[in-house]
Amino acid sequence: MSENEGQSAVSEISTRTGFSRNSLRRDGELRTAESLAAALADDGAGLYLSAGGKWLVKTEGPALDARFSVSEAQALAADLNEAILLGFDAAGRPALAALVAATADEDGAGIAAMDLRGIAMEGRLDPDTEGRLAQAAHLIGWHAKTQFCGVCGRPTRSAAAGYRRECTACDNVVFPRTDPVTIMLVHDGAGRCILGRQPRFAENFWSCLAGFVEPGETLEDAVRRETMEEAGVAVGEITFLASQPWPFPSNLMIGCLGLATSRDITFDTTELEACRWFSRDEVRAMLSGAHPDGLMVPKPYAIAHHLIKAFAEEGP
Repeated sequence: MSENEGQSAVSEISTRTGFSRNSLRRDGELRTAESLAAALADDGAGLYLSAGGKWLVKTEGPALDARFSVSEAQALAADLNEAILLGFDAAGRPALAALVAATADEDGAGIAAMDLRGIAMEGRLDPDTEGRLAQAAHLIGWHAKTQFCGVCGRPTRSAAAGYRRECTACDNVVFPRTDPVTIMLVHDGAGRCILGRQPRFAENFWSCLAGFVEPGETLEDAVRRETMEEAGVAVGEITFLASQPWPFPSNLMIGCLGLATSRDITFDTTELEACRWFSRDEVRAMLSGAHPDGLMVPKPYAIAHHLIKAFAEEGP
């Protein structure tokens, strides 16, 4: 049974977000020093190839295909010695990720390099592949940042088929990290919610408040602290709604609904360029693309969309 099959009958909001559908059986605790070689020797092995921060996709055929055979990966000069074993599909075939220097095949045709965020926004690949690419992007980024030991400064090497790194000089072992981020839809219990705009946002684009969980902090306190810091609003009761892997570079978005206990907004002008209350009717218009001022909210691939939608359709 895959790790996701046990919840396949459950209609979780998390499964509707981008990067969340990944059916691979990871088996991280079963890996040995021989796991990578065994996976690459499997005739059914498939690789996802990253080049220059993008992902190679075969464009010829009835549908886009991000899976390459071992021989195809070798022809593109993939670094298989540093490949990462992502897991195994339902048929037991290994799925791996590797880096390549080139962004196209030798003829310059039939392969495109695609941005992962764009893949998710546009729905260019099936959800399961999208989730595998997110897993791969997270791990590749972590390996790139963990080339040297944090204890003695000597080089580290990949181990357990890419699921940890070991120092070549001391006994330090490093495992992949995930950074938790709270993202919250704060409401007043009477049909209004808070949305904000960061300076980097596209024109007319509004979204939920969000921030990293700090050391020694509960998720609930992170929601309250970030809302106070960004909007100047106090929050009481908090409800967890959904989560989303966010491989930019290594985050887990933790979506919550929060009940405001104060109303006056005084927002952080360093973090935000605007922040205000929105009525439920206004939010519904934004979701449907019918707001009279052209205001927009995130698309369904982002967890913020589902937090906003929960407020608009079912929320308090």
